[in-house]
Amino acid sequence: MAGARWALLALSVAAAAGMGRAGERLHVCKESEYHYEYTACDSAGSRWRVAVPHAPGLCTGLPDPVRGTECSFSCRAGEFLDMKAQRCRPCAEGTYSLGTGVRFDEWDEVPHGFASVATSLDGDDGFGDAVENCTGSTWVPLGDYVASNTDECTATLMYAVNLKQSGTVSFEYIYPDSSIVFEFFVQNDQCQATVEESRWMRTTEKGWEFHSVELSRGNNVLFWRTTAFSVWSKVPKPVLVRNIGITGVAFTSECFPCKPGTFAAAAGSSSCQPCPADTFSAKGATSCQPCDPDGYAEPGSASCKPRPPCTDKDYFYTHTACDEHGETQLMFKWAEPKVCSEELPQAAKLPPSGGRTRCPPCNPGFAAANGSACQPCPLGSYSNGSGCLSCPAGTEPVLGLEYKWWNVLPPNMETTVLSGINFEYKGIAGWEVAGDYIYTAAGASDNDFMILTLVVPGFSPPSPVLEDTESKEVARITFVFEMICTVNCELYFMVGINSHTNTPVETWTGPRGKQSYTYVVEKNATMSFTWAFQRTPYHEEGRRYTSDVAKLYSINVTNVLGGVASFCRRCAPETSGSCAPCPPGNVMDHGSGTCRPCPPGTYLRGHPSDGLPACHPCGPGTYSNQLRSLCFNNCTAALPLRGRLLRYEFPALAAAAALATGPAFTPRGRRYRHHFRVSLCGPQGRKAAACSDNVTEARLRVVTGYVCRATLVPPERPRHQGPASSQPISLGDRILGVTTSSTLDGITSPPELFPPGHPDLPDIIFFYRSNDVTQPCGSGRATAIRLRCDPLRPGPGTLSVPSKCPEGTCDGCTFHFLWVTGEGCPRCSSSHYRPIVSACLGGIQRTTYVWREPRLCRGGQPLPPQKVRPCRSADFWLKVGISAGTGAAALLAALAAYFWKKNQKLEYKYSKLVMNAAAKESDLPAPDTCAIMEGEDAEDELVFATKKSLFGKIKSLTSKRMPDGFDSVPLKTSSGGSAMEL
Repeated sequence: MAGARWALLALSVAAAAGMGRAGERLHVCKESEYHYEYTACDSAGSRWRVAVPHAPGLCTGLPDPVRGTECSFSCRAGEFLDMKAQRCRPCAEGTYSLGTGVRFDEWDEVPHGFASVATSLDGDDGFGDAVENCTGSTWVPLGDYVASNTDECTATLMYAVNLKQSGTVSFEYIYPDSSIVFEFFVQNDQCQATVEESRWMRTTEKGWEFHSVELSRGNNVLFWRTTAFSVWSKVPKPVLVRNIGITGVAFTSECFPCKPGTFAAAAGSSSCQPCPADTFSAKGATSCQPCDPDGYAEPGSASCKPRPPCTDKDYFYTHTACDEHGETQLMFKWAEPKVCSEELPQAAKLPPSGGRTRCPPCNPGFAAANGSACQPCPLGSYSNGSGCLSCPAGTEPVLGLEYKWWNVLPPNMETTVLSGINFEYKGIAGWEVAGDYIYTAAGASDNDFMILTLVVPGFSPPSPVLEDTESKEVARITFVFEMICTVNCELYFMVGINSHTNTPVETWTGPRGKQSYTYVVEKNATMSFTWAFQRTPYHEEGRRYTSDVAKLYSINVTNVLGGVASFCRRCAPETSGSCAPCPPGNVMDHGSGTCRPCPPGTYLRGHPSDGLPACHPCGPGTYSNQLRSLCFNNCTAALPLRGRLLRYEFPALAAAAALATGPAFTPRGRRYRHHFRVSLCGPQGRKAAACSDNVTEARLRVVTGYVCRATLVPPERPRHQGPASSQPISLGDRILGVTTSSTLDGITSPPELFPPGHPDLPDIIFFYRSNDVTQPCGSGRATAIRLRCDPLRPGPGTLSVPSKCPEGTCDGCTFHFLWVTGEGCPRCSSSHYRPIVSACLGGIQRTTYVWREPRLCRGGQPLPPQKVRPCRSADFWLKVGISAGTGAAALLAALAAYFWKKNQKLEYKYSKLVMNAAAKESDLPAPDTCAIMEGEDAEDELVFATKKSLFGKIKSLTSKRMPDGFDSVPLKTSSGGSAMEL
């Protein structure tokens, strides 16, 4: 250690000697040849100010170090620290400062200190080969702002800063497309993300939004990260970021000059102002210079451009308000801002205005009073546009707003233009009235957004909208439109609630014929309906596609609070003479004008705004609630099958089950999953399935229903956060029926989509339909769920989608699921078991009941207990059989003996007759009688003749007996006389 100290001392002495010899050759530093810097802060928070040459070895004789300001010292915005005097001084004209901060508002290139990195989100999970090369997918500087990537790679813009004190980071951004996941977060020097709620940025629809986050003292790394995600092939719109400002950094010793196109007229400015239109400025300007008469400049321009010659695309036509004669005048106007010149050769001239035509009639619900302007009809009256009429007795006006004549823009509508270049709003009209329609005017550029907004203060439905109703319709808006396009134009329809950010509802691309679209309003609040038309997303100089227009022919909004009426409808009169709405579950009888309740098993379909609500029967297997507002299935079913009734109970399936598909990939290779939530049934129509958007909405948006779907994007680092859930949609808002049929209400569930089930028990199919109507799904999305019995899968079982359609749908409108669970088995009954009878053992016989295999039931009726009854064993019946057989054998033997003896007697008698006949032939006298010869048994014959035994009884039935006990035998005499009996 001592040797090391001596070596360091020797080096120090040698360095000092070298500097001394070099100083002999260097001149004394001038003030312009050096600058001041502060040393690093010590543990006490103090530092020194030292002079440093602009280049090493440039000069000598620098001022001695002096104690500097405290490390926490800072100047105010618009000031800088004069290092020589160590005092704050105001910035000069044409410059600005943030005091303790820095600002990045010039993006001709990526500023020093920023890094743009592109990665593949799926690169570490085995799916990296599916994603395209992400080398070129970075943030791109575009002058006033920096734009994100639009492909399906992950692009990260990073900036590291060391704060001497707590500060903030702020920036402005535009995030128009939820197909891109945009997040901003801060990490410390341990790579730990700071805890703050604004990691996920929210979509914007009204130009630039301001965002600010608190920063802590020390090292901070700022991250702007985007990942494009689109299930469809459409390229999303990029995220734009500008004016990044950071406070809390070290002092600033100089002010920054204003960038070209801006100026700072006063000293001590903290920002620069953009030059107005037709003016320009250079860097560090204190004022803006006007353009020459033949030139023009957009606001914030650094130079002027020559004016092009005017063409027929630089003007448009409109109509003036009706005058006192009921006429309107056709007017031609130059499109604002006017940048073309009429003085150049071959320039188009503005057509003459002044052509007068009759004014169109007033819109329905309005009428022209004493003056020429249309006024709303008073309450209780209606109008078709020509005059106000009172509603007849027993009727009431149907309030709403209907615009189909466009002489002037209605007072509750406004129009503007949103620049497609810097996304600033311009003070010009984007839509113009044209009598029969309203159409998009020519903007400053073909990629501008032409904005039209209708504001409705609220709604007044004629009957209260119940929470458990089948449809929560408060009102509806219907409009007829047309798009005439030569390029890929787009029309957006957006809805805003209570002045919050507009949410895109539907988009149309390319030319569209005249068609109608209806949106159902389900929330009673102040609503804004916005139409935005963009001719092309690409910016080019001049106007080339102003003939591409969108036209709105009519707009009809029902149940508007404070609206007007174009017709009246029947209502239930009260004693006071006014009308009252029918009670819930009742429908108006248009013949009698009275309310009648809907019968059980029906529900009230059709909102009173339609004018024709009616009672409709519920589907098979469903019931109506008490208010007749919806049909539901209470998690039970009773289905006939082959002469028997199967009863089902599955309350456990009312809870939502989850199913995640995939992984799937977008056309550009991005990995994603579809996450389904399914709630099969629910008492009184309760729906337990919920899908959320936790990324792109200002507040967590949750969609509920029987079936819903959200799109999950996997996290970059699973240990840091869960997957991003976005784009939730409902696939089943109402249940249509429960049946074994494959088709119901136009929805078909093909059985071949899934493996076949048991032939003796068909699947139960639940049919649902959503209320969301889209362009491809005109009747709303539909869902068919097959419930299949499997007793071996207790609990929720398994939920699956068709193998042919891994996304759950084959056409994008109808979704198919198979739910295999023991809960889907019918309740057990007597038809599900059979008896087994045992042999008789010990005088007892048993009957046992067993389930039929395979067992396709659960719960319900249990197996009957075993039955026992007395019986005769086989030994007993064997003995009875032997005894009966022995008796029968003895009887047969006796009969055989009797008939043998009988035969012997007949043979003897016959021999006697033969002998008599022979004697006759010998002339011997013929005996008249037969006597007992020697050897005959007279006693036996006597017994048979005198005793009526069993054999005697049989003889008496078969033979004729003489009085002497002998059988009579007819004989003929030898002389041929008459027969005599022997």
